Amino acid sequence: MKLVSWNVNGLRSCVTKGFLDYFREMDADLFCLQETKLQEGQIELELGESYSQYWNYAVKKGYSGTAVFSKIKPLSVRYGIEEDFEEEGRILTLEFESFYLVNVYTPNAKRDLSRLDYRLEWEDRFRHYLLQLDALKPVVVCGDLNVAHRELDIKNAKSNIGSSGFTDEERGKFTELLAAGFVDTFRYLYPDRGDVYSWWSFMPKVRERNIGWRIDYFLVSARLAPAITEAEVHTQVLGSDHCPVSVTLALE
Repeated sequence: MKLVSWNVNGLRSCVTKGFLDYFREMDADLFCLQETKLQEGQIELELGESYSQYWNYAVKKGYSGTAVFSKIKPLSVRYGIEEDFEEEGRILTLEFESFYLVNVYTPNAKRDLSRLDYRLEWEDRFRHYLLQLDALKPVVVCGDLNVAHRELDIKNAKSNIGSSGFTDEERGKFTELLAAGFVDTFRYLYPDRGDVYSWWSFMPKVRERNIGWRIDYFLVSARLAPAITEAEVHTQVLGSDHCPVSVTLALE
């Protein structure tokens, strides 16, 4: 089973930059998006009869939002954490026969860290939610988690310590999530591979020089780790300030 995740930073813009070509090339069973930045009715994607489309829109126009395109009909779909109304459209959960898929766009702490306290509280609620699901069946989590976990996951680690997305607090919450029973699929296969990033600033020459952060992930319940056959970061794919990430799992 092939799964793809991509923070498209505005789907309407990304569609003009080759999104559909990449989508068709990957032919994924599940294709997840973050930062769609649109409302219902603002786009019509012709993805073919194989795919069902599920959208979680933010109330605020042109902001946040998630989507999942699935070849497999889910048993259920949840919008937000549990049944709570979640106005930023950050979480979509699809239940399948043998696992839950959770597509997430984690809140940014903001450059001045003014949203750090909210971010840390959100992390605790999100981890609790995943553990509730994991108690029922294995979980696959994907999306923009807005944190570079290890120094290996960021080009200029020392100069970014304490920056949004690389604070001790945010990195600590990621460590807590892994300790709670989840596996970073890329690091599971490539524990020491460096210079592989999924986000680059729009500043000139930054992407060309590969000055990036790895903040987009596929995580799985630890008991699914033996099913991981490939985990990739598609750095060559343009169209957003993020690139897609993917995982292949030996699941029915």
